[in-house]
Amino acid sequence: MNLISIPVWLGDFHECPYLPSERARLGWTDPEISLTPAIYTHLVQAGFRRSGSSVYRPCCGKCSACVPVRIPVAEFAPNRSQARNWERNADLAVSVGPAEFRENHYQLYRRYQAARHPRGAMASATREKYLDFLACSWGETWFIEFRRGGDVLAVSVADRLEDGLSAVYSFFDPGFPKRGLGTYTILYLVEQVRRFGLRWCYLGYWIRGSRKMSYKDTFRPIEARIGDEWSRFERGQTIKLVVRDVL
Repeated sequence: MNLISIPVWLGDFHECPYLPSERARLGWTDPEISLTPAIYTHLVQAGFRRSGSSVYRPCCGKCSACVPVRIPVAEFAPNRSQARNWERNADLAVSVGPAEFRENHYQLYRRYQAARHPRGAMASATREKYLDFLACSWGETWFIEFRRGGDVLAVSVADRLEDGLSAVYSFFDPGFPKRGLGTYTILYLVEQVRRFGLRWCYLGYWIRGSRKMSYKDTFRPIEARIGDEWSRFERGQTIKLVVRDVL
């Protein structure tokens, strides 16, 4: 599928939530453009992400720390820690549903935010803002529920793309730190991509030096979008993201 040029509207600079010493700015695709899962697949391949139904990517001027990353699932092999994580959580029941509001999901989300991001913008999100953040009016979004008995321990939100799955967000019960539920949700997505015969598990942005993003660096092999191309990268490699105003 060929894409026409899509204008990117630049927002205002604001404090970076990941690198406090930096100022961040996002570029948003024109809201008048009608998006579809097929078009969004191409936008993700070009380094974009979504928040709700809006699609963006960092356009921060001199700083290019936000690097899109993805797992090539055909080549991925879990390390020892990840293999133990998979076994540790084998008792969880998993169900996949549409992007709909559920009160128990929302309450789990609130507990997660209070424990992990108490000063974040979404820590006090209303029910409406919670769903606006995770759901999407034009995409195929899954709410993947991980349960032990009658208790929901984690929810992973993912978008189905033409070439894989894009991890939107995950939240989990902070009372089970030994389970490593964040890691487990990604391992589950990788297996689903493989099951559907697709290629990529997109993990959004990785930022060197950000502790919030460090878990993404444990999945190997991994690819980064460097300049206009996706390529394999190793630990310690210098990465620079080239940002342009339009596709």
